[in-house]
Amino acid sequence: MAENQEGASSEGNPAADMYPKKILEYMEGFLISKTVFSSCELGVFDVLLAAERPLSAEEISQAIGASLDGTERLLAACAGLQLLNTHRDNGPVCYSNTEQASVYLTRSSPVSLYQSIQYSSRTIYLCWHYLTDAVREGRNQYEKAFGVSSNDLFQALYRSDEEMVKFMQLMNSIWNICGKDVVTAFDLSPFKIICDLGGCSGALAKQCTSAYPECTVTIFDLPKVVCTSREHFVTEANQRITFHEGDFFKDPLPEADLYILARILHDWTDERCIELLTRVYNACKPGGAVLLVEALLHEDGSGPVTVQLYSLNMLVQTEGRERTAAQYAALLTAAGFSGTQHRLTGKIYDAVLGHKET
Repeated sequence: MAENQEGASSEGNPAADMYPKKILEYMEGFLISKTVFSSCELGVFDVLLAAERPLSAEEISQAIGASLDGTERLLAACAGLQLLNTHRDNGPVCYSNTEQASVYLTRSSPVSLYQSIQYSSRTIYLCWHYLTDAVREGRNQYEKAFGVSSNDLFQALYRSDEEMVKFMQLMNSIWNICGKDVVTAFDLSPFKIICDLGGCSGALAKQCTSAYPECTVTIFDLPKVVCTSREHFVTEANQRITFHEGDFFKDPLPEADLYILARILHDWTDERCIELLTRVYNACKPGGAVLLVEALLHEDGSGPVTVQLYSLNMLVQTEGRERTAAQYAALLTAAGFSGTQHRLTGKIYDAVLGHKET
């Protein structure tokens, strides 16, 4: 045995010859995120979209009001990340947006992720600075990150009018991309009266009225959210979308055929989820249903890795967690719903449907 060990040593430790590529990529992952965040915040992609031609680093630096050296480095990184195209003629290197950058990273695009990126950079990123504390303490980190009490989740989430609008813009951008898939995962056409609990900006309500022309949708949310939604997101032209102000844990819920809870239950403990779902069950018409829109974990919890990371984000920011389809079914059953089904959309968010018997 000693000879074998000496032989292995003379040939070198195999571990010393390994290259930890994935670990290094993970260590540097935040560098990529902040490169994208800062490029959006500075308006790099907007400038290139407006120019309608490739621009040099000097032209871009002047347009965004930044140093030439810093801009050159930022543009080179964006090109390396395949967010920008490079053009090398006889003069200096010039840059243009890739198709995905024009579609998702410019402010004017109808499916822009710009606002979502800003929220990630200025809110989520700061909370994640305290991930170690969140794991140790088992609670969210709003107090350390922003100096506000986290006893009331939405008081922390909506700690200022500006922060509330940013959060609503985040949700708006997500449902503009993923909303159609979740509202068509099941055929919801039998449900004519729909209540979107915590409907926020109304983006998902708009997807419902687009997919199901015979339905009407009531957005139930806090008074200040309703006010902001009316002012910034839902115009009077959306005649099939109405509002109902209230706290869904305290106030009576409007009667409906279908209730949508999109990215709501993942904010709360199991006990609070059952409390809310029981209120929904009691308000729901016989033969009605509830649609949960969530990012579903595999049943053994082994993935997807994005959802596992989202669950850590729930630890940092909320009282809740991401769950499996079976765990959501158990919550629905505890509240009285039956016949639970789920559908995977192939995108970030999936759908779970529970029924109230006639």
